[in-house]
Amino acid sequence: MTTTTKPHILRHLGDGLVLRRGTLDDLEALADFNGNIHNDETPGMPDARVAAWTRDLIEKPHPTCSAGDFTIVEDTHTGQIVSSLNLISQTWTYAGVEFGVGRPELVGTHPDYRNRGLVRAQFEVVHQWSAERGELVQAITGIPYYYRLFGYEMTVALDGGRAGYAMHVPRLKPEESEPYAIRPALPADIPFMMELYELGCKRSLLACRRDEALWHYELEIRSDLNVNRVALFIIENQAGQPVGFVGTPPFTWGEAMMALLYELKPSVSWLEVTPSVIRFLEQRHTELSHSQPDPKPFGSFGFWLDEEHPVYHVIPSRLPRKRDPYNWYLRVPDLPAFIRKIAPVLEARLEASYIPGYSGELVITFYKQGLRLVFDQGRLSTVENHRPGPVGYEGNAGFPGQTFLHLLFGHRSLDDLRTIYPDCFWRSDETYYLLQTLFPKLPSHIWAVS
Repeated sequence: MTTTTKPHILRHLGDGLVLRRGTLDDLEALADFNGNIHNDETPGMPDARVAAWTRDLIEKPHPTCSAGDFTIVEDTHTGQIVSSLNLISQTWTYAGVEFGVGRPELVGTHPDYRNRGLVRAQFEVVHQWSAERGELVQAITGIPYYYRLFGYEMTVALDGGRAGYAMHVPRLKPEESEPYAIRPALPADIPFMMELYELGCKRSLLACRRDEALWHYELEIRSDLNVNRVALFIIENQAGQPVGFVGTPPFTWGEAMMALLYELKPSVSWLEVTPSVIRFLEQRHTELSHSQPDPKPFGSFGFWLDEEHPVYHVIPSRLPRKRDPYNWYLRVPDLPAFIRKIAPVLEARLEASYIPGYSGELVITFYKQGLRLVFDQGRLSTVENHRPGPVGYEGNAGFPGQTFLHLLFGHRSLDDLRTIYPDCFWRSDETYYLLQTLFPKLPSHIWAVS
């Protein structure tokens, strides 16, 4: 590898391996590495969409990520990249309260170098970077189980949605015209989309904050080939006024075309607009399939909007197929700090409950460690780590391992957790109601920065 910038070596790992920061000079080698490592469908052939994602993060002016946010393990004997990952910083919200999130992604190691702790060493680095940036949570998508090894728990819905088939497309009668037109979004449409997006985020416990720079990046800068690109379109009424927007992948999913985003103005009927959106999805599939190497005829449409969305309620019979979501992995290294951050939300939930002005102590054991919360007249006055005694199960309630995160992030109710984990417990009606009040089960739809 020829370099013009001296790499920043972070650690020597032995056997000629060094862990260092990425540089602009790594662009093509890293894109090629990720394209090969992350190609699950056709081994031996690089995934061009993953390679494009890598190039965009390094070469394009990404709002929150650059070459220096990649870690690289290099074999100095050959100059080859043998392992890598990166960190994409962003801001999420919890019921409207903002907090920093570090998103590790593109985690991969060459098969000949696996089981040497290379990924663990890199996670230690990016977790430190994330902490230095004040990010209270780390979030990652990925293969089952693996990221539990690094302190993550699968606690929030990822993808999934509802779908229908060609027979469920609402057809216009010969004398009818399309009541809503759908056109590509323009930079001038960004304020409109931002406003609707923020309104939509209020339906979600967790959401990702997107400033104007991120919208411009999505609309104007991100490569068409990027696996994470969302193509944005404006929905207009017959008077040419915008009433909503929809986002789709830039390519078909076999015989299917999905809406990844879908928002309407509060004064507009989902029941009236959605048939036009469905017909648009069919049309978009037809247009895109012609440019793909192995085109497939249109067979289905859908709304890939996680577990809950208005469209699911207005056309249930047109969406017979339900795809249960996968999960985000989340890591909360300093749980008291995060609880203190969202204290206004917890206090507001108490105030709106049957126990406003509650005072009392809530001690939660995680068996090896724990958490102590003290409420004074409905205000959260104390949040601190708690060290359980020798037996580990004293306290008002208990959640083994990281299962409390399911409750914290609205993924599971108390009863759900008790069904799955018999060693989840609460000792009284008061504790049960308090926990249910503080941490209700709520849906989340996260369009994360990638």
